[in-house]
Amino acid sequence: MDKVKDIMERWNALQPLSERDREMLSRRFTIDFNYNSNHIEGNTLTYGQTEILLLFGKIIGEADAKDVQEMTASNAGLRMMTEEAKLRDIPLTQNFIRALHKTLLREDYTVYSNLPGGRTTSYTIHAGEYKTRPNSVITRYGNRFEYASPEETQALMTDLVNWYNEAEHSGKFTPVELAALFHYRYIRIHPFEDGNGRIARLMTNYILTRHDYPMIVVRSRKKNEYLEALHKTDLTVGSSPSLGAHASKRDIQQFLTYFSRLFVEEVTYSIRFLTERGDNIWWFDGQRINFRSASTSKILNLMRSIPDITIADLSGKVGINTAAVNKQIRQLTDKGYIQRSANGDWRLVITPSV
Repeated sequence: MDKVKDIMERWNALQPLSERDREMLSRRFTIDFNYNSNHIEGNTLTYGQTEILLLFGKIIGEADAKDVQEMTASNAGLRMMTEEAKLRDIPLTQNFIRALHKTLLREDYTVYSNLPGGRTTSYTIHAGEYKTRPNSVITRYGNRFEYASPEETQALMTDLVNWYNEAEHSGKFTPVELAALFHYRYIRIHPFEDGNGRIARLMTNYILTRHDYPMIVVRSRKKNEYLEALHKTDLTVGSSPSLGAHASKRDIQQFLTYFSRLFVEEVTYSIRFLTERGDNIWWFDGQRINFRSASTSKILNLMRSIPDITIADLSGKVGINTAAVNKQIRQLTDKGYIQRSANGDWRLVITPSV
């Protein structure tokens, strides 16, 4: 945990942030968190589509209507969680968790599936209500892992919330330990029929925010690391849902190690985002992007300052031929760093140094 302490000392040394820095960081986090948390669960919106949707309420290109609704609801849930976390004197309640779930799912819906022999079965996903049917997951190793039964769920959630409020009050755990423990215990209960991962990641940031720690993102490109940390911890804790729902700090050391490393990586990124300046410094989905060609940054800066600049003008100002400009533009577009609007203007999805 020394690395957590060290990174928090660096983070606190930057406080208070200027209004501009705070706004830039909040804007980046909003896109990063919603995109990644939903992408982990199969949402197909691109990073650029997510940004346009959440910042301007528009969709560029083709998009599944359900994915658009899901992303919009996710952002509403993020705002709801952030506001609730500011109420430091109000303890956590199951009502808040259920309300957060209802915000994410919006309404009940029916899931249909085909059975062998051509028969069809269906069941209802309930927004804001605990599960009424068993749920499980097929792990990446092919075995089925059972979560708490519907009959167990209410009591285990009562235990979880009571434990959290007592643990927070006692000061026995650091905020990172508290968030990791809550996340793991909650996942082992899986109290809802859908949306449990998204709720777990929101609640992690609820806990960090309540203790003045910066919020973090579980990146979808590192999904396997996240799932592997949970899986290895499951092997240590055991398959019983009750054991998982009451796991101790010692029990979850593997997940806590992963989570602490994730926290340090994410806060390091936020610090770098706020402090590293320069025309050739760019950021995209939690990464600093280093371009091999110096002309790439020149192209991006020109697009940023002159959104309607032509290929010919880019070629002339950068000093490379149009074929080379077109090649770089294709590469930037393929990686999702830039988009071209219907009126022909360039739009940067990649973020320049603040």
